[in-house]
This record gives sequence, structure tokens and C-alpha cells, in this order.
Amino acid sequence: MRHLMSPLDLSVEETDKLLNLANDIEKNPEKYAHACAGKKLATCFYEPSTRTRLSFEAAMLNLGGSVLGFSSADSSSAAKGESVSDTIRVISSYADICAMRHPKEGAPLVASEKSTIPVINAGDGGHQHPTQTLTDLLTIHSLKGHLDNLTIGLCGDLKFGRTVHSLIHALIRYPNVKFVLISPEELRVPSYIREDVLAQNNVPFKEVVRLEDALPELDILYMTRVQKERFFNEEDYIRMKDFYILNKAKMELAPKDMLVLHPLPRVNEISTEVDDDPRAVYFKQVQYGVYVRMALILTLLGMEV
Repeated sequence: MRHLMSPLDLSVEETDKLLNLANDIEKNPEKYAHACAGKKLATCFYEPSTRTRLSFEAAMLNLGGSVLGFSSADSSSAAKGESVSDTIRVISSYADICAMRHPKEGAPLVASEKSTIPVINAGDGGHQHPTQTLTDLLTIHSLKGHLDNLTIGLCGDLKFGRTVHSLIHALIRYPNVKFVLISPEELRVPSYIREDVLAQNNVPFKEVVRLEDALPELDILYMTRVQKERFFNEEDYIRMKDFYILNKAKMELAPKDMLVLHPLPRVNEISTEVDDDPRAVYFKQVQYGVYVRMALILTLLGMEV
């Protein structure tokens, strides 16, 4: 039995195999429509989520399975003080696989150690968000045709953004990937990622403050929102939230084949006028998220189609 806590739980070969399976699901949905008939997915979401939870549910329903679960800690026995360990032991009796989101870093890992069913980390605090990373990889691979030889701009909240941290970890395993880290001083990538992940692996990167300075050289621009829920005070959040706004004028500085990704939800960091630009692929990204979660469920359940 396998769990998925981090994108690095999958080797490069396993990741590529998963992405190929997701591509096949996209092309031949009817082939997979009953692959998980009789199987149940439990969605244990201790903090709010629209996309991730519904994407997991859509994935399981598309595979012919069923879904049970809760969408906030208040609607679970956590409100009565039940531990994650006890909850997963109970859930293991009801379901075949579990997707868990939790505000505390490491909570899904604790669950996986007590679980008798596969557990997928659907986001734990500011730590990891592996299925978003797999979604991002699938989006880039499907639309660019490869994951190597890319210059990737990561913009916005690089300090608290778990999607950014996970994506860096995943992409440094591919050859000739370069990063441009675009953020205000207060929201820079944490030093452990700069030193222990990028520098240690000899991955070229540079840090810039102005988005305009970075745009001309990018193959991928990965925008992120400044996350209100990760800030300790309102004042800092208000000061930071409008630091970057991608609009039509800025898009004119970018290469004609650059792709704009965003893990969503967006607040105001991408102007709606950018939505019609063919380089804006963040809504396609959402659809790729369903395919990759379908592929992951099949893989962890060991289902052959």
C-alpha cells in the first residue's frame, strides 16, 4: 500500500507514467468510466476548499466510484477533540482511499501511519500540495510537450505558497530548468529552499522584485495569490495583496508562447482582461487537475484498466 504525501514520493519515472495515464484518461474517458465501481473515496477536509475537494470528488465519480466525507473541521468529530489518528482509523473502515487536507503541517503523514487505506495529502498548511503539483506538471507537459529546458517564473507569495514549494521540488529533477523568483522582500522563497533545494542541486535561479523585468525571458509564469489565511495580521496582508497584478499591458512584454498558470483561487493578481489571452491556461489547469487525480486514484488503488 502506498500513500502520497509529497510529489517526491513518486520517482521521475513514476511521475511520467502517471502523467501519461492522465493523458490517456483525457483522450479516452469512456474507457475509465467504471474502473472504480464499488470503490469509495473519503474526502477529509479540515479546512475550506472548493477546487481540490470537488476535483477529487469529480475524479472518483468519473471513475464510477462513490464519495463520502466532510468539508470542514467543524462538521467532523475534530470539533469534539478527536485526533487525526483516530479519525483515519474510523475512515479506514468506511472507504478504500482517503484525500486529506489539514491546516497543520504533517497531519496527513500522521494519518498515513495509522491508516489501512492509501492516504493522499490534499494540502497541509504551508507545507506540501502534491496533487496541485501533479496538476501543474500535467498542464505544462500537455501544453509545452516537455518538462525540461524551461525558464519558470514564480510570482507572488513565495514564502507561504505550498504550491510553489512543491513545484520547485518536483521540477528540479528535470534537466535544464531555471527559476526566476518574483516577490517582494517580505514574501521571498524561504532560505531552506534557496539553499538546500536550489543551490545544493546547482539549479540556476535569480530573485527579482519587478514582474516586468522577468516577463521577457519566461516560458512559464506561475502566479499565486497572497494568502490572507497565512498572515498573522491584517495590516501586512493589505500592504502585500496588490503587489503584483498581471494585466494586458504586462502580457505584451511576455513571449508569444509563454503560458500563465495559477493554482486558483485568484483574488485580483490576474486581471480578468487576461482571461481571453490564449496564453492564460489556468482554467484548463483545473480540468487537468481532474485527470491527474483520476490517474492517481487508479495508481494508488492498483487498478489496471
